[in-house]
Amino acid sequence: MAQHIFEVLREYVVGYGYWAVGATLLLENAGLPVPGETVLLLASFLAYSQRTLHLPTIILVATCAAVGGDNLGYWIGNRGGRTLLDHYQHMRYMRPTTIEHGERLFRRYGATTIFFARFIAGVRIVAGPLAGALRMDWPRFALWNLLGGIVWVTLISLLGYFLGGSWDTLVRVVKHLHLSAILIASAAIVVLWWRHRRTSGQRR
Repeated sequence: MAQHIFEVLREYVVGYGYWAVGATLLLENAGLPVPGETVLLLASFLAYSQRTLHLPTIILVATCAAVGGDNLGYWIGNRGGRTLLDHYQHMRYMRPTTIEHGERLFRRYGATTIFFARFIAGVRIVAGPLAGALRMDWPRFALWNLLGGIVWVTLISLLGYFLGGSWDTLVRVVKHLHLSAILIASAAIVVLWWRHRRTSGQRR
């Protein structure tokens, strides 16, 4: 089943090119559970293997879509408030534990969480709406959102591009990517926490 879905997504990217990348990432980052990360990987893979797409253009389109989508999600969350988050849970778009986890991270680490949320599949989808619902300061949100979008899109695009010679390897990477991303993001959050504790200790 998963292999079939992967093949369908490949045809989608082949058929619509940059539009597929932009639309999927915009929707994912605005708060809809669509496979933006997988589509980005596939587009970058095709940029190497078939030369129908160009990597710099993919990165530009994907970055604009990801950053714009998160800002749209922020606006939606800001307008919808807590009711919107409850709606997410009711419609089963997101597990309650994912939203609770995101809330804890935002309240503890603030806007910097937006940067690392990019690398966690479930939290990435809800990050924008959640930040808006929690009334996070928009200028700080916008800064970390931009930085996170640039880094995440570039890394995922380069990964897909350099796997362009091996379809089987790409399939395996997609299956394990979320686990690796969670580990990376968790390590980054631990570093932030350690620096926060160290800074707080020096101020006392």
